[in-house]
Amino acid sequence: MKQTLNILAIGDVVGRPGRLILKDKLQGLIDTHRADIVIVNGENAAGGRSITPDIVQEFLSIGVDVITSGNHIWDNNEVLKILDSESALLRPANYPAGVKGHGYHIIERKGFKICVINLQGRLFMEPIDCPFQKFNTLYDSLKDSVNIIIVDFHAEATSEKRAFGWHVDGRASAVFGTHTHVMTADEDILPAGTGYITDIGMTGSFDSVIGINKENSVKRFLTFTRVRFEVAEGNCKVNAVVFDINNNGRTERITRITT
Repeated sequence: MKQTLNILAIGDVVGRPGRLILKDKLQGLIDTHRADIVIVNGENAAGGRSITPDIVQEFLSIGVDVITSGNHIWDNNEVLKILDSESALLRPANYPAGVKGHGYHIIERKGFKICVINLQGRLFMEPIDCPFQKFNTLYDSLKDSVNIIIVDFHAEATSEKRAFGWHVDGRASAVFGTHTHVMTADEDILPAGTGYITDIGMTGSFDSVIGINKENSVKRFLTFTRVRFEVAEGNCKVNAVVFDINNNGRTERITRITT
């Protein structure tokens, strides 16, 4: 019998405005799209930088299953206290050995075993371990024990994200990009069945520059002096995508959402 799993992936939550709009909209999104798994990138959830233990619990309490992150996960020392103990909170798996935290999380739902992997790109970012090679290693260790593999590829460069999609086609069920806070319109199902989109955008104020106060952001580009970045408010929206994945681990449909 053919069965599908609906994976709801929500773009980077920016500060308190992002948290409030997520709380307001999430259950409606789950109901409308019959979401079986909810993944949220939370690396900007605490004042635009990192996340806190309280915010992690807040997200889990409203229906989030996995919280992914990226380079800003390290910007708040409080979260370091739970990186080892909270398995649903991820940091990119390709940080060097010995770093706190988990790079992937496995969930069971509807008889499926779903593995969510968090990886970080290297172009225009920290030169950490290779995400392509790290995926290979993880895939070899996981492929016989899980049915579906989802990757949050947190990266700056479109070319690196797109190349990664081709690299994992037929092995990952879906790849979505995060970090740039601008949703792309290039959703695609690659030839071997991997669902792909370069970036799923952000959740927070759109009266802003990628979630940050627009006046301060403009001043930074006008003067190239040190300017305090503050989380913006107003015109808040949720950017997200839904991947419909079949019981063969292949994406059948991708739906972009802005609400």
